[in-house]
Order: sequence, then structure tokens, then C-alpha cells
Amino acid sequence: MSAAGRIVIEGIGMVGSFGCGVSDFSRALADGGSRPASLAVSTGSGPIEIPAHLADTSPLSEFVPARTLRRIDRFSRLALLGSFLALRDAGLADTERRRLGLIVASGHGATGITYAFLESFIKDGDICASPTHFANSVHNSAAANISILSGIAGPCLTVSQFHLSVPSALATALRWLAEGRADRVLFAAVEELSELIGYAWYRRRGGAKSVPMTPLRTAEETAVPAEGAACLLLSRAEAARGGYCALGEAVTGSRPDDGFPLPDAGLLVLSADGRKDAGRRFAALARNARIACYTPLYGSMPAGPAFDLAAAALILKGGRIFPSPGDAALDFPATVPAGGELLGAPRVSCLTLGDGATFGLATLENP
Repeated sequence: MSAAGRIVIEGIGMVGSFGCGVSDFSRALADGGSRPASLAVSTGSGPIEIPAHLADTSPLSEFVPARTLRRIDRFSRLALLGSFLALRDAGLADTERRRLGLIVASGHGATGITYAFLESFIKDGDICASPTHFANSVHNSAAANISILSGIAGPCLTVSQFHLSVPSALATALRWLAEGRADRVLFAAVEELSELIGYAWYRRRGGAKSVPMTPLRTAEETAVPAEGAACLLLSRAEAARGGYCALGEAVTGSRPDDGFPLPDAGLLVLSADGRKDAGRRFAALARNARIACYTPLYGSMPAGPAFDLAAAALILKGGRIFPSPGDAALDFPATVPAGGELLGAPRVSCLTLGDGATFGLATLENP
């Protein structure tokens, strides 16, 4: 358990290819459905279309005036929408935000606007380069937009550690609460699928694939690139008004060569996302475990583990496991529940793997 005592997930806000908000995400988890769209990518052989999980930010107009939105880039829009939804889900009043901290986690950051600024710099020179593009390309710009437009007056930080961005930032959020730096922390994990990221994906993993994502199968590459935002409002239990579940711990590290003992959890949620190389490492670690995997609903992105956390919170709140999409394609010895009650220990752990032997692990349990 965190040194701060019991930490409660008081609110959840999210946007992705499945829709917008907890209700849309719950529906996708129950139905097992979220169809990818397509992203146009320019290549040396001409433009191509690759499958991609894309998010719709138009509901942000409910929270931010159109005049203000004109100067805000897509990455910040995703972060803002998820954050506003989490604050509304928790019912946090404006007067309670003076000691509210904010941490944004992202593996890639605002690549679209960053490279748009570089293009304007190359084309127009340093004097005429776009100041709006520059302001939005600063690494902490999304967090600044959230703080200003949401009235957050506590500490503000952006963390980027590629596929371990989420567990690393989550560990920092718990430390802030333990040290009394904030009464609550708004944790936001965000990725934008810009044309640059789409091109890098194409160069590294090939062109379009029509096969569905089967993350629990290691024989082939089925990952689909994605974007979205998943935000959690974390609070000390004594200050929380209800909530979903308790967040026990969040750790990162390097596992020894012989692996590491998995926690005694009722369920282990894997962030396996159809990348064949990562799938093999998940298979080696989760042998004989009771597992679930929901990445086919929101795609492959460094912020994906935050969506895993949201799914785990909904499982604990409802006491029932959602079926894993594509679980029939499992090719390593593990148990994948088809759904039903959460049996055994009333806790769920979320495991993600970084490069090499690095890992991140977060454990959630009933309050």
C-alpha cells in the first residue's frame, strides 16, 4: 500500500476510438467492439492508408469555447477532453482545485504540432516561424492548457518514458500524495497519432493489415496504432467522495533474468498490444496466470496502460470481468476468463513491459 495510506480513484475520463466517457468505454468492454478507422500516410511510393484507432475531440466544445480552441493543438485537445471528463465524473468543484496536482504521461508527446513548428522554421526562418506552433510544441504545453482552463493551482508535471510513461508517472502521483504536495492528483495519459507517428509506424512495421488485433497470440504482428486519452482523479481515501477502487501501488524496475513473482491478484491485465516481440515477453512472464487483455478496444500506444487501469477500476467496481477481445487466439499457457464474477483476491494488477527487461506494475483493489 502507498505510503500515503489508501488512495482512491475518484473519477475517470477518457476518449478513444470506442467513443467518449466511461459509459462508452464500459459499453465497448462489455460488447468487445471498437473498429479501427484509417490514417493517410505519405510515403516515397505515394500515399497509403493504414488502419488506426482514432479519437473524436469534438465533445470538447462542451467545456471550452470555440474561440479558445482555435489556438489549441490536437494533442492538448485530447488531454483536455479526458481531464474535463474525469473532473466531472468525480464531481470536483472549482473551489476544490487549489491543491489539485496534475501529471501528464505521454510516450511521444505533441509530435504533430512539434514538427509543424519545425516545418515553419525551415520554410519561413527563425523570425517568421509560427509562435502558436512553438507555444504548443513545448513539452509541458498540454499540462499548462489543462491547468489554465481547469483552474488547477497545484504542482504540474509531464513525464515521458516511452512504454513505461504511465507507471512511472503514476508512481510520481502517489509520491506527491504521500508527501502532502497535493490533496488530489489529476493523472492524464495522452497520445496523438500524427502523420509523423503513422509514417514511423509504416517504416518500422509495414503497411496496412486487415487482420484483427490478437495481442495474446505471439505468432504474428497484429498491432494497430492508436491515439486517445485516459485520465484518473486520484485522492486520499479520507477526502474522497465515493469512487471506483483503491490504487495500492505503482512500481517500475528491471526484472532479473529468471523473471519475477507476480502479485497474488484476482486478475492480471496485460498491456500486450499485438507487437510480436513484446507478446513473447508477456507470454514468458504470465505463464499459468489468470489474465485479461483489452488493447483491441483502444489500440497500440504508449498511453495504453492507463486504459488498462480504467478497465481494472471498472472491473473492481462492478465485481465482474469483461471478456478479452480475441482471447481465442491465445498461444501461451494462461487462463483467460470468458467473463463473469471476479473470483479470488479482490484485486487486479496491470502489467506493462518497456524495452529490454524493464517493466511497470500497478495494483488496484477494492476500497
